[in-house]
Amino acid sequence: MRNELDAKLLLKVFDLIYQKGEDFEDGKLYQGITAFSDIDGYTIYLKGNGVLLRFGFHNTYHLDYEHSKLKDVFMSKLESLVKEVE
Repeated sequence: MRNELDAKLLLKVFDLIYQKGEDFEDGKLYQGITAFSDIDGYTIYLKGNGVLLRFGFHNTYHLDYEHSKLKDVFMSKLESLVKEVE
C-alpha cells in the first residue's frame, strides 16, 4: 500500500473496522481509524490522524490532509490493519 492503494485490501480493512470497531459518531472506530460510508454505500471513508481517505466508484480514491507527516502516520496505521486481514 505504499504507492497505490489496493482496492480489495482497502475494502477488507473497512470491513475489519466495522467488525471489530466500536460505535463512533457515524461509523466505527478501531485502532484509531474511523470507518463510515455515505448514505447509498457507494463511497466509503477512513479517517484518522488528520487524514480523510475517500474511496468510491471505479476504485477511485482521494486523500485529504494538511501535512505529509499526517499522511505517513495514517498510511502506517492502514498498513498495520492490512496485516491483520491478510
